[in-house]
Parts: sequence; C-alpha cells; structure tokens
Amino acid sequence: MRLLLDTHALLWWLRDEGLAVEARAAIATPRNSVFVSAANTWEISIKQSLGKLTVDGDVLKHVAQAGFDELPITLAHGIAAGQLPTHHKDPFDRMLIAQAQLEGLTVVTRDQRFRQYDVPTLAA
Repeated sequence: MRLLLDTHALLWWLRDEGLAVEARAAIATPRNSVFVSAANTWEISIKQSLGKLTVDGDVLKHVAQAGFDELPITLAHGIAAGQLPTHHKDPFDRMLIAQAQLEGLTVVTRDQRFRQYDVPTLAA
C-alpha cells in the first residue's frame, strides 16, 4: 500500500497518539510506502510561525527517522489541485488530494470531506 499522510495524521504519528489502530498498523508495516508531502511541512511551518502549533524537534529529522518518503509538489500537482471541485476549501488538503490522485496514493485522514473526491482514504 502507498500511503500519504494528512497533516494531522503525521503529527499524531510523531506524537505517538491519536491514530486509529488500523492506520497506525498500516504506517508501521514495512512493505507499505509512506509519503509526507511538502504541503504537510508547509502547513506545519505556517501554523508554528503563527503560534497555533508546537512540534518538538525538527520535523524533517522526524520524517527521515521514521523512514517516510518525501513527496515534492510538482507543476502537475498544482494544476490538478486548482482544477478540483470546491468540496474542500483548504488549499493544503486540496494539494494532498491532487497528489494522491496523480500518484496513486491512499490518504490517511479523519477529514470526511476527502471522501467527496475520487481518492482512496484510510481512517486516521
């Protein structure tokens, strides 16, 4: 399975709390590929700078230590995100949806609005 973590799922993994048992098991399974998008770290960075979020340590280091794969944002991702129906207004989530569609990924999320798009999800 190829997984893409929504930002809350990434934070819950890093904090070792809050994730559904099935999601935690899927992320921990070595045969599964787990991706973290540049959109995740962008969102985290913005929330940190606004004082809305605190993360212990360096997020990039945590992602690398977990063995997750980095997923950059490409021009095609940008175009696809912009062309999505407006079921979801959050630009970070729209980017994750577009990336999941183009890259064949299952999004680990608790956000029910993802289900309105043609993208597989796994409950976080």
